[in-house]
Amino acid sequence: MNRESYRQRTALDWTVGHAAEAQAEPETFVPATVPGAVQLDWAKAQGWPDYWLGQEPRRYGWMEDEYWTYRAPLDPPAVGEGQRLVLVIGGVDYEFDVLLNGEALCSQEGMFRPVELDLTGRARQGDELRIRVHPAPKREGAKLGRWQADSCCKPAVSYGWDWHPRLVPLGIWQEAYWEVRPDPHLADLEVRYELSDDLDRAELEIHWALNRRERAVLAWELHDPDGQGVLSGEQTLDGRSGSIAASLHAPRLWWPNEQGPQDLYTLHARLLDAKGQALDAASHRVGFRRVRLVMNEGAWKRSAQMPPVTRAFAPMTLEINGRAIFAKGTNWVNPEIFPGTISDKTYQPLLQLAREAHFNLLRCWGGAIVNKESFFDLCDEMGLMVWQEFPLSCNSYPDDAHYLGILDAESRSIIRRGRRHASVAIWCGGNELFNAWSGMTDQSLPLRLLNRNCYDLDPRTPFLATSPLYGVGHGDYRFRRGDDGKEVYEIFGQSRWIAYTEFGCPGPSPADYIRTFIPAEELWPPREGTSWEAHHAFKAWAPADSWLFLSTLEHYFGPSDDLETLCARGQWLQCEGYRFIYEEARRQKMHCSMALNWCYNEPWPTAANNSLVNWPAKARPAYEAVKDACRLVLASAAVTKFSWRPGESFATQLWMLNDAPTAQPGGTVRAVLELAGQRREVGQWRFDALPANTNAAGPEVRFELPADAADEAFTLHLEVSGRPECNSAYRLRMRA
Repeated sequence: MNRESYRQRTALDWTVGHAAEAQAEPETFVPATVPGAVQLDWAKAQGWPDYWLGQEPRRYGWMEDEYWTYRAPLDPPAVGEGQRLVLVIGGVDYEFDVLLNGEALCSQEGMFRPVELDLTGRARQGDELRIRVHPAPKREGAKLGRWQADSCCKPAVSYGWDWHPRLVPLGIWQEAYWEVRPDPHLADLEVRYELSDDLDRAELEIHWALNRRERAVLAWELHDPDGQGVLSGEQTLDGRSGSIAASLHAPRLWWPNEQGPQDLYTLHARLLDAKGQALDAASHRVGFRRVRLVMNEGAWKRSAQMPPVTRAFAPMTLEINGRAIFAKGTNWVNPEIFPGTISDKTYQPLLQLAREAHFNLLRCWGGAIVNKESFFDLCDEMGLMVWQEFPLSCNSYPDDAHYLGILDAESRSIIRRGRRHASVAIWCGGNELFNAWSGMTDQSLPLRLLNRNCYDLDPRTPFLATSPLYGVGHGDYRFRRGDDGKEVYEIFGQSRWIAYTEFGCPGPSPADYIRTFIPAEELWPPREGTSWEAHHAFKAWAPADSWLFLSTLEHYFGPSDDLETLCARGQWLQCEGYRFIYEEARRQKMHCSMALNWCYNEPWPTAANNSLVNWPAKARPAYEAVKDACRLVLASAAVTKFSWRPGESFATQLWMLNDAPTAQPGGTVRAVLELAGQRREVGQWRFDALPANTNAAGPEVRFELPADAADEAFTLHLEVSGRPECNSAYRLRMRA
């Protein structure tokens, strides 16, 4: 809900200090940035190096166990007749108390609910406002790591993950300010709607709420995406809340990226007094779309037998406005370690890259934060659907009353905010909750609670208990498995999941990037116990050499002599691995309906991992490979392995992949081998016109690799006559 110029905001001047006990006075206060994090304020005051250099995060460990007190001397803005003075605190991470001159005004556990305190007549010049932030929550007796967060709604990622250091943020992470508001004023404004079966009519409900019971008039007007008024009205309000019904004929629909336009309407509303004078105003954007999760192609086959058996798979095909689409996307994680530093300037370049990669779905992973409002606004505009998980991940969350009470309040706030956005397409209880390391089931009270809240507050948006569900794939996360030697080509070529909602292919970051955060004396060779390990190249995950996987690189190439060579080799594997997985998932549609890699971005610089974009928004070579594999229409080769021998028989099946909402003309695909600077055609396929959103499987192409080939790279090119934008290339390894 956007506001117009009927309100006045004033910032506060904050300092922050810490103490070991709640009632103890901090010995020192330092300047504080709000929104931000106490760790960053303290580090800046002490002159510490940037937290992302080397092994700097170790310096911050003690901070998570302190009480941190923000204080601000008050010089509140003047409040005239018919106005109210409200303290707005958008969010505090994680548990906190608000005090005025030492008197407690409120206490709260949970970072996703804003606090608004009407202090008209109570706050005076010279008073002191304090926000006391409690130590990071940790379940007593839990071992170090994510398990310490298994009884709270604080995102577990900051307790340490295979791509995130142990660094637990605390502090005011959303805006906090004074706001002078008219009295009465609009406390809420929202458009909810129901589309007719033929999508040709939207039945609207304009929900409004006032800060107090008042007889007033609400004048409203709905503007179409071009800014033209299409509906309007006035209604006398009598009470504190209510709704206004209206109908819109032939609404312009909101579509995901590359499936149609992202049309957004805007409701403008003004609150008028008895004389027709404007008291307050607000606006709300709305995108009209219908989203459903439906069963995948063939998913009922097993349960059609007699005697009856239940379904084998969950519904995992996204149907938008009646059209089943293939969901191409990624897993989105915190773009920063400290959420308070995130702004629209953080989100914009990352989301623009996602859109340009032809993505249409972002799975916002349950171990991370629920993003700020500007994230959802940008996703609305760019056609990036959001699979939003609640802050539960890889833990067994309890059925006890205290936790359920916090989860209830936090989730309701999250749902009310998310349901306003056309981009929010799926609600999900959390990440990997039905796995052995979590042990939850659909009978666990937290998940029953979340399902209920989503139904009560946003019944038309699909809900999933967790991911993965039966039939949905998480992993693998390696180019080559060490136990059986299988590559991604075999692992995914033989898989038949209905959705790949996590998969990875690791690789090192570019050499120049690595040099910016690993000290020169530790740079070469990569080894355990150094900044390489701190930045996830070693012991990040079960295999000791993850995520760098020196053993895999040496299997294909032998030892590397320098950093540039090592990074180039690892990126080559990552590019081709990711290219194959995305294309293979698409070749399996619509039995398979989603391909979402793990993961898209990262919150700080990593030496090696599965991401497509280095922090803060630097596209890796693998990003370009994935972008290429996710084009709406392309020729595709079902490559069977990475490394080949001279004289070996090369075989691959040809495909045309079409995710476009329109039919595509037929044509010819030429398969061309490029080796040692020479090109030769090795096969052709004449394909017929492709119906909308439909693939075509072609013939197998076979040819003999030259027996005298040297140890080098070779490339298989697929060239589509008259349509170079559909051409594809696969760079593989020749080992003489």
